[in-house]
Amino acid sequence: MAQQLEFTIGGLLDHMAEKYPHNDALVYWERGLRYTYREFNQVCRQVAKGLLKLGIRKGDNVAIWAYNVPEWVILQFATAKIGAILVTVNTAYKSAELEYILNQSDSTTLFMVKSFKDSDYVSILTGVVPGLATAQPGALNTPKLPFLKNVVFIGEGTPAGTLNFARIMEMGNEVAEEELAAAESTLDIHDTVNMQYTSGTTGFPKGVMLTHYNLVNNGFHIGECMKFTEKDRLCIPVPFFHCFGSVLAVMASVTHATAMVPLEIFDPLKVLQTIEKEGCTAVHGVPTMFIAELEHPEFDRFDLSTLRTGIMAGSVCPIEVMKRAVKDMHLTEITSVYGQTESSPGITQTRTEDSIELRVATVGRALPGAEVKIIDIETGATLPPGKQGELCARGYMVMKGYYKMPEETAKVIDADGWLHTGDLAVMDENGYCKITGRIKQMIIRGGENIYPKEIEEFLYTHPKISDVQIYGVPDRKYGEQVMAAVILKKGVEMTEEEVKEFCRGKIANYKIPKYVKFVDSYPMTASGKIQKFKLREMAILELQLEDAGETA
Repeated sequence: MAQQLEFTIGGLLDHMAEKYPHNDALVYWERGLRYTYREFNQVCRQVAKGLLKLGIRKGDNVAIWAYNVPEWVILQFATAKIGAILVTVNTAYKSAELEYILNQSDSTTLFMVKSFKDSDYVSILTGVVPGLATAQPGALNTPKLPFLKNVVFIGEGTPAGTLNFARIMEMGNEVAEEELAAAESTLDIHDTVNMQYTSGTTGFPKGVMLTHYNLVNNGFHIGECMKFTEKDRLCIPVPFFHCFGSVLAVMASVTHATAMVPLEIFDPLKVLQTIEKEGCTAVHGVPTMFIAELEHPEFDRFDLSTLRTGIMAGSVCPIEVMKRAVKDMHLTEITSVYGQTESSPGITQTRTEDSIELRVATVGRALPGAEVKIIDIETGATLPPGKQGELCARGYMVMKGYYKMPEETAKVIDADGWLHTGDLAVMDENGYCKITGRIKQMIIRGGENIYPKEIEEFLYTHPKISDVQIYGVPDRKYGEQVMAAVILKKGVEMTEEEVKEFCRGKIANYKIPKYVKFVDSYPMTASGKIQKFKLREMAILELQLEDAGETA
């Protein structure tokens, strides 16, 4: 079996601070903020003591609603040190979603920033918690949210009814080191420490309960696959609230004493500046982020020669984008990871020494300590190499379950501990997996099974196309028809007929999109997952296909 680390998240940081005290841990160059591992650990311990003073105890759920501010990553370790459970709230959420999460998670405390993009968080929260402005900080009383007692504000100015984060730091002075040590001594590596709500691309979001053991070890093995060491520096433009940020970036870094160099909000120009200024050796991103960086008009101005590795994941990696990242960004050892929140999140990963063909055509093989199998959707039988079925995974990284949803948990984790991902895949004889689609995203046209990824990969080869999404729309005659939503490269024009003509003779007629829509962007979850069901809903309205068949 693969080596597994036996640290709690707080214990891991203590260990790294002792071993690499003078190494950079967290760097925000625009803020002039630079913590070594020793300094970062001291700040996290100080905040942990402040949380104890606030009355937060082991097992309490504490929510955070913020983009990648330094306080986010500090809280990730401070809450872990006292055994509180960090509930990560999607930055794109509005009032109904916020209320749902705070209620479903039983959160006692909410940490928040003032606003994000077009969302004024303070006014959204005031709508959800009408008595906020007149409440005594720490004594909230909201009948709809009986657990919520504290709101802690991150940033300048402190809205009425909230405490400022700086005050939590000060409160830490009133708690002795012995009290923190006593809290730490009660922790178990198999305690839940983090709760992430699944993106909810279908149905209500579910709180995924992840443990110290899940996260430390997933981060460790992810970092090992990139050959991270204390000399690496990772640029982090992906959001912390999602596993991509909090595990594939933060935990992969801290398990290797790698420097974390986050961006507060993704901006392709700032990514390029950050890599150059800080000499980053690695960068993470979803494919759309890499596309934005590669196509930025000032791309050629920057020296990216320090880059070596990183992760391109979150949605299907177009082959052309991966090749350009290797060639033009010096990412010769870039990897791709496949997984989901329910598996902490990594299940498979390519390795730095894998051929470019393997890295673009597959999502790698099982991470050390993880088991992967492909099963027949109908019978559940394990399939041989080369056969398509559902990918299932088992091992240290599988979640404890969905919070307060035992029936939902039983639907995805079977009696033998296998997590059923709902993703279609093919595994080769060497264990490398190719994701061929979601079981629910498969298009069935006149009895033919169509996998969107296949058509997408084909259309990516057209020189005018920057990005493309394929999905099914209802059709009276065939049940479903293929539709393409295309983003063009800057400054080019294309017609629907051109797209179809490009396909003719190259892919089966039934795979050629019947409908083509040119768009500037796709509806996405805040973690960068494209919501195909929304594209489908929009198409049904625009093309007036309401009566053409089943729309679910």
